[in-house]
Amino acid sequence: MRLRRLATVLVLTVLATGALAACGSDGPQVSATAGAAATAAPSAGAHLDAAQFAAALKRPGTTVLDVRTPGEFAQGHLPGAVNLDIEGADFGARMAQLDPAGAYAVYCRSGNRSGVALEAMAQSGFTGAYDLAGGIGAWQQAGGEVVTG
Repeated sequence: MRLRRLATVLVLTVLATGALAACGSDGPQVSATAGAAATAAPSAGAHLDAAQFAAALKRPGTTVLDVRTPGEFAQGHLPGAVNLDIEGADFGARMAQLDPAGAYAVYCRSGNRSGVALEAMAQSGFTGAYDLAGGIGAWQQAGGEVVTG
């Protein structure tokens, strides 16, 4: 009986150690480049969590829009993102140059500015824009990659 308890404790210890090792892996948990693409386009105006956003932005033809300031963008952004500062005087003019029928994965720091951008885009006839709930902070917390430059 004592040997059985010892074996059970040993098995549970090994399982717990493996689970903890998996939680602390060095690789990203969500990726803008690796992993599968979403099978369906998100609904216009949808607020996606980091994993859903990662899958959705891999769909062919998707443009990743970072609506933070150029300074914030330079400090770190998602791979392949285009900076379109919602607070910039030229935001409306630059948005008007985009295809309203295109797919746009929009994010900011926390999700507030991307929500405002989604509203502006919807009012301008955009039908395929969605955002990252929680912004780049949620992305990084989920292990998502960020690049600089």
